[in-house]
Amino acid sequence: MSDAELEKLKEQLEELLEKRFVKPSVSPWGAPVLLVKKKDGSMCLCIDYRQLNK
Repeated sequence: MSDAELEKLKEQLEELLEKRFVKPSVSPWGAPVLLVKKKDGSMCLCIDYRQLNK
């Protein structure tokens, strides 16, 4: 993940934390996170839950 993408990810996570949509966790379980560029140039946070759902 590039520095610019990492900064966007941090911004989006801060927003989700402020809105209480997510909360910090120390769980050993997790899912890969990536940013996907939308048609308008903005970034969309995507989480791959396929392995967790098996």
